[in-house]
Amino acid sequence: MDADPHEVLKTAIAGLADKTLLLMDDDAPFRNRLARALEMRGFTVVLAEGVHQAMEMIEASPPAFAVMDMRLEDGNGLQAVEALHRKRPEARAIMLTGYGNIATAVAAVKSGAIDYLSKPADADDVVKALLAVEDHAPPPPENPMSADRVRWEHIQRVYALCGQNVSETARRLNMHRRTLQRILAKRAPK
Repeated sequence: MDADPHEVLKTAIAGLADKTLLLMDDDAPFRNRLARALEMRGFTVVLAEGVHQAMEMIEASPPAFAVMDMRLEDGNGLQAVEALHRKRPEARAIMLTGYGNIATAVAAVKSGAIDYLSKPADADDVVKALLAVEDHAPPPPENPMSADRVRWEHIQRVYALCGQNVSETARRLNMHRRTLQRILAKRAPK
């Protein structure tokens, strides 16, 4: 019988000398959910809701691991990754973003991140990315989101950020208002 992957990750984390992890994300429900999941797996998690707060925490006590959101209201997560690597070069950081594209992935890696995951990221995927040996990418997710689902998630996030204002959302997405209304009326794709 194969070992439970969740238990394998907990065992790997238990063997670490330093389990400190900084989680920076401005989406409070997501941040709190992911923090609880990472603590259940054995990390000692500290939370930051923005770049400024994360920079202060890094200056005071740089963690061994970091999970950083790319775009925040008070700056870019890349700034925090760079600050972490100046204070603690061996720290392992990954970037999370709801706006995945090749250019931002390249920028994340250049700033010192070891991996780049699209939101919403599963806690096990985050841990696998953090613990991955360099030059060994984690396996692709077993159930990746479809392109239609990723598009739908992005539209829903922009719609929420615009206060459910259809006209403003359509303008920001460079989309015709009626097209957006049709998309919003449909169920989420699988």
